[in-house]
Amino acid sequence: MASSWQQDLIALQALKSESCVQVRRRIFRQLVESVIYEGIVVPHSEPVGDAIRFGLQGQDAEGRAVTYLCLGKQKLTFGRIRLQEDVPLVRNGSDGEAEAVSLRLFIQEVLNVPGTDANKLGSFTEELEHTLLKDTMAQYVRMLGDTDLHQLSGEELESAVMDGHRYHPSYKSRIGFDYGDHLTYGPEFAQDVQPLWLAVSKVESRIAVLPSLTFDGLLREELGNEVVESFREHLQSEGFDPEAYAFVPVHPWQWRRIIAPAYAEELNKKRMILLGPSEDVYRAQQSIRTLSNRTSPQKTYVKLSMNLLNTSSSRQLLPHYTVTAPVLSAWLQTLVDGDPYLKDEAKLILLREVAALSYDSQGSTPSPLYAAIGCIWRESLHGYLQAGEGTVPFYALCTLERDGTPFIEPWLQTYGIESWVNRLLERCILPVLHLAAVHGVATESHAQNMVMVHRDGLPERLALKDFHEDVLYQRSFLSRPDLCPDLTQVHERYVLKEERANFEVEDIAPLRYLTLGALFFVNLGELAMMLQDRYGFEEEQFWQMTAACIHRHIERDSHFQKRFDTLDLFTPTTRVEQLTHKRLALQTKGLSHEVPNPLSAFLPNSYRTNREEISL
Repeated sequence: MASSWQQDLIALQALKSESCVQVRRRIFRQLVESVIYEGIVVPHSEPVGDAIRFGLQGQDAEGRAVTYLCLGKQKLTFGRIRLQEDVPLVRNGSDGEAEAVSLRLFIQEVLNVPGTDANKLGSFTEELEHTLLKDTMAQYVRMLGDTDLHQLSGEELESAVMDGHRYHPSYKSRIGFDYGDHLTYGPEFAQDVQPLWLAVSKVESRIAVLPSLTFDGLLREELGNEVVESFREHLQSEGFDPEAYAFVPVHPWQWRRIIAPAYAEELNKKRMILLGPSEDVYRAQQSIRTLSNRTSPQKTYVKLSMNLLNTSSSRQLLPHYTVTAPVLSAWLQTLVDGDPYLKDEAKLILLREVAALSYDSQGSTPSPLYAAIGCIWRESLHGYLQAGEGTVPFYALCTLERDGTPFIEPWLQTYGIESWVNRLLERCILPVLHLAAVHGVATESHAQNMVMVHRDGLPERLALKDFHEDVLYQRSFLSRPDLCPDLTQVHERYVLKEERANFEVEDIAPLRYLTLGALFFVNLGELAMMLQDRYGFEEEQFWQMTAACIHRHIERDSHFQKRFDTLDLFTPTTRVEQLTHKRLALQTKGLSHEVPNPLSAFLPNSYRTNREEISL
């Protein structure tokens, strides 16, 4: 681990490097793309060859006109705006024309428009500037090395792939981390982490496990009998009853920044006792708060609550979401096990969240520790892999090697783009669609929640993860409503209809929006655009292949046709979240916009006939 002064030097050198220029240009591209796409600012536009010149109007501090200029295109893929990487954003003002270099100035001059919140402009600026610093440091350190991503295992790729969210402009803000924390705990730097273990009052805790497990049994598998007994002896030596406490890991950063300030009070009330660090060594995955066990890779991943803001979302684990994890995992596994296609043909892997604990101190005043201490234990992928299988997180499919070569290029050259994409669609995309259409359960299958299992780069099957707050269903559309868990029996918060609405919705549209938004807009959409930009493989052909793959699956069973018709994946338009607008607008609830659906142009004839009959 670098000393404090070494960390200072790394930050300074990174900000002076070419990496800073490249990261700044990337943030500007994603910011401007989203600002235009979400309609926050309507640009002037004119054709320039086969591209479009966009001009965003604003005014400087003295009220003088300023224009930001860029080149790009509108893509077939959900009507996305894509700016040219080799043409940086230019600012044209009273002081002349030059490349835009200040994110703060752009926001002040262009985004201070009616409907935006002045306070949010400031916090959004902070997120962008933190993203600039933290991604610059990551890219700078990466360029100092000589790692070829294809030399790495799937677990190592979790750290080494650092391109982040390709739509969200503040994709690496990590508000709460200073750059020392970033170097110590950021996944890109692949540092070992040892969680701290606490004993917390069972009375103040919520615990849930899969029906086939016990919480004590899980801890003994994870820690070993010797460590568990040493924890129990420690409690007894301090005069505490071991039976009154449960053991839970916490992230060391979370302990220092959030838990320790309240520790004296909790210790005085005998609610919490610090036991010490784990013996096993862990490493951060892309989400930062999920750690994989380096000492014993077959053991579970641990997902830990962190009071961190990243990609504009809090990374705490709310108690009522946390304890749903094993319940939803058990339900989804039952659906998969009862479906011959998912179980025997697709061999879909669900990385089940086997246990969960949330410390939920009840008091008359809000506790600073509410949602601050929690853990979800998730199955390791290692136990599912067969001989010869490798893994790649889905977000790596669009990443680039240090020399700018796409990570997937060797596979595309070996198998051909069309063959490789067809295989990806059949083995990794269809299972998600089948679960949504045939069983009525939509999962938030964006790139971070999907892992491609492959043999020598050829897609073999899919692993899905992260279900505790990312599953949607509409009860009347479920294939087996009798199997659906009663969330009101899981946590009392679900007695409230608005809390259940995060899982159970009243009509089918949100399932369609989630499937098209997460799986296609965020995930496949980036691949479709990269294949055209890098290899000239037309978006139209990509989406036609996707539609044909879905259609072939529908034709397998007459029952599928009605179910897919109801989900309506070929609808002309869909709704996607306005991720940038939500960071700026006065009112943010439900902010989304209607965008064209690239699948719509390839509606199968039988599907088109059914829709026409329904409309009549």
